[in-house]
Amino acid sequence: MSKLLLAKYDTRIPRYTSYPTAPQFHAGVGAAQYGSWLGRLGPEVPLSLYLHIPFCDSLCWFCGCHTKITRRYAPIGFYLELLLKELDLVAGRLDGRRSVCHVHLGGGTPTILRPADLEYLFARLRAAFDIAPDADIAIECDPRGFDPQVPACLAAAGVNRASLGLQDIHPEVQKAVNRVQSLAETCEVAEALRAVGIASINVDLMYGLPHQTEARVLATVDAVLRHLEPQRIALFGYAHVPWMKKHQGLIDAEALPDAAARFAQFAAAAERLQAAGYDWIGLDHFALPDDSLAVAARSGALHRNFQGYTTDPATDRLGFGPSAIGMLSQGFVQNAVPMHAYRDAVQDGCLPVVRGLAIDDEDRLRGAVIERLMCDLTVDLAALCGAFGRPPEYLDAAADALGEMAADGLVVRSGHRVTVTPRGRPFLRNACAAFDAYLAPGETRHARAI
Repeated sequence: MSKLLLAKYDTRIPRYTSYPTAPQFHAGVGAAQYGSWLGRLGPEVPLSLYLHIPFCDSLCWFCGCHTKITRRYAPIGFYLELLLKELDLVAGRLDGRRSVCHVHLGGGTPTILRPADLEYLFARLRAAFDIAPDADIAIECDPRGFDPQVPACLAAAGVNRASLGLQDIHPEVQKAVNRVQSLAETCEVAEALRAVGIASINVDLMYGLPHQTEARVLATVDAVLRHLEPQRIALFGYAHVPWMKKHQGLIDAEALPDAAARFAQFAAAAERLQAAGYDWIGLDHFALPDDSLAVAARSGALHRNFQGYTTDPATDRLGFGPSAIGMLSQGFVQNAVPMHAYRDAVQDGCLPVVRGLAIDDEDRLRGAVIERLMCDLTVDLAALCGAFGRPPEYLDAAADALGEMAADGLVVRSGHRVTVTPRGRPFLRNACAAFDAYLAPGETRHARAI
């Protein structure tokens, strides 16, 4: 990839885990609106649940999540009761006990919960909702300090997929981001999970970290393939936004690779993973061909939401915990981010939603276009426009904005179909941005495209 193209397109672009994106949320949508939306959810539609566990026992300096650092368990136990109370508040506004097809526990560190509390959480979940027998139940794990009793507890609860954070195996890189973690302890956790029947393992890796080189990224990929043999790998680019995440200021910016080096790291890792038999999924995920994510990608059933690429088909997703985002057919809602604000609302018996966004068919149409591009790298604009009662040429003006990308060989337009080329795949988010009616030129709050 030429430096000229990198300089031209490596701008700040949303990650498009939703459309409209979270910066468009506002305080005009709150708890009352959310309660009304919940009451109107169709009983025949299965739900997806996201539960946020916002605690870690140490701070990873690269982290962009909402989390709190604690070495005491008392705040965690207290929080669990708040989370369960919110669960009851939401379930009480639904029309009957609803079916659930997907559950995701994220963080923070969900496995910071003690085994007994994990059992209690899942028991309460199943009491409030009808978890389908074939539901995808996933949890994010930190292999450091992992309780050996947790795997059996997760298996008994029905968890069938686990995601292990690793990022990079090299001590210099790990120290630079305050996450020292041996490959051996990561392997031990993966083996323990598989031993109890949790066969689907995802590993999170990163590029663009301080002191990373192309050789180090490839060495990390090779070690993961050799020792962990995961079904999925997520390869994320580090987004250095210290003006938004102040703790990232602890990272030595001088040690970060430049745009060309970042791209070389990603490209080399993507090539190595494909050579090892993994399918490249969307922008930054890789999966073995028989994994459900790869199967969904080949069949056009892949989706994208706030947890990234997913097989989750639910159109209504409920979020629980501080900062959690929910998506319903009427729009988006987000809970209070500060723990004290979340706590006060829940203790008062109120839904803790503080902002959101009502959407219309224009948003839904553009969101569908962006999701198909992010998932399939191609989209039939005329077909989607027709599904929303628009003429075939309705989005032609937006597609015209892709002229430069087409001239550079990054996209191809054929009639009303837009396709991102293999050369353009790293700039997939740039192609999506052409259909984003909210994105203002020169915005700096988003991550870089590469």
